Amino acid sequence: MIVSVRESKARLSELLAKALEGEEVVITVRGEPTARLVPVKTSAGKPDLRSWAADRRRILEGQAMGTDSSGEILDELREDRF
Repeated sequence: MIVSVRESKARLSELLAKALEGEEVVITVRGEPTARLVPVKTSAGKPDLRSWAADRRRILEGQAMGTDSSGEILDELREDRF
């Protein structure tokens, strides 16, 4: 399916549904193909939000406790650049 950018703004929900069904949607600007709307394919399936939240909580708790000084953090960042 090919739609103009103006039309895609007006029909975004419908176009997303079509993309999820597997149809490729090409968006044009002034008649020139500019972008494609296709479904995202992930090999791992849905993200594990529970483990992400647990990891994030551990990180934030570590920062709140002040385990690293600002100097240590800057040293680590600098090491990554070289």
